[in-house]
Amino acid sequence: MRTLCASTLIGEFFVIGFAGLVAMKDPDLTASTVWTVSGIAMFLCVALCGVVTRPGGVALGWILQVALIASGFAVPTMFFLGAVFAALWWASVHYGRKIDEAKARFAAQADSSTPDAV
Repeated sequence: MRTLCASTLIGEFFVIGFAGLVAMKDPDLTASTVWTVSGIAMFLCVALCGVVTRPGGVALGWILQVALIASGFAVPTMFFLGAVFAALWWASVHYGRKIDEAKARFAAQADSSTPDAV
């Protein structure tokens, strides 16, 4: 699960950076506001890569997905991109857990089929 979720989060990292560049064109937003918000979100993407398998890591990822969708109020394209990344996040968590379960079953089978060394 970690690999799939981290891949999604790194993709979001770049999308948030590019969205920050687009948001700079909005005359109602200051550069410091845009880069403070974008910088915090980008940092959270990288930090979540390391804690996604810990308790609460997936929930924090969902909060980030909601925030990414909500950023569509500043950059309307982010409504669409946020929804795409939320779907990718769901797929990463869902299929990542299935892969982890299959790996655990395979490891258990391999351990039970090897003869004990004396």
